Amino acid sequence: MSDSELDKRLALANEIAVAAGKLTLKFFRTDRFEVIRKGDGSPLTVADQEAETFLRQQISDAFPDDAIVGEEFGQQEGDSGYGWILDPIDGTKSFISGVPLYGTMIGIERTIDSSDMRESVIGSVYLPGIDEGIFASKGSGAWHFSGSGKPVAASVSKTSTLADSVLVTSQVETFGERDAMDVYHRLAESVYFSRTWGDVFGYLLVATGRVEVMIDPVLNIWDAAAVQPIIEEAGGRFTDWHGVSRIDAGDAIGSNGLVHNSVLAILKG
Repeated sequence: MSDSELDKRLALANEIAVAAGKLTLKFFRTDRFEVIRKGDGSPLTVADQEAETFLRQQISDAFPDDAIVGEEFGQQEGDSGYGWILDPIDGTKSFISGVPLYGTMIGIERTIDSSDMRESVIGSVYLPGIDEGIFASKGSGAWHFSGSGKPVAASVSKTSTLADSVLVTSQVETFGERDAMDVYHRLAESVYFSRTWGDVFGYLLVATGRVEVMIDPVLNIWDAAAVQPIIEEAGGRFTDWHGVSRIDAGDAIGSNGLVHNSVLAILKG
């Protein structure tokens, strides 16, 4: 059943994710920006700031009562029950290195039945460097597009054993940040092969059936909000390292669902 409020927000999310992503291309592989180190050591560029400013303005114009939280400019309160969660450039390290595996991510959550609980119901992702994207809304499936082609239904792979699976992650060293390098090594030894095709690109690969598992030992809510509905609507599972479906745990596993319990078993070790 169509939800008009979701449909309107999904349409805007898809439009501005692509527009903001393309905005970053004027800086990509150029010397037109400097890299600033934030307090946590992560990089920031003017491209991140311009893209998020654009997103916030478009959202505020269309849905002035919606809340907004973004990686670069914090929280803007709202009272509509809907909240937009923005990551203007997910994979900034790739971006500043001239690697096209970065993307603009927009997640939308809403309050459940007038309670304090919230759920992520929309995800829209666009990777301008490879002109590829994916979007989903709760109950309506996930849809993948490339270039000017028509979106097609996205689906996770049918691989059912971890030994036949491909594992991706953003940066192996982050396992060490939570004293979990042994977890990475056990996972890598249990799969067909592993790669660091990470950040948003890794989750896109899971949702389109090209790899089976994407894992992040450390991430923020704006890294997770968009991909949860995308992975789930594509038929997979998205949980924290304890197997709970959530976006605010600080870690995540996205999988085709069939090998998810095997991954969790290795995490529990």
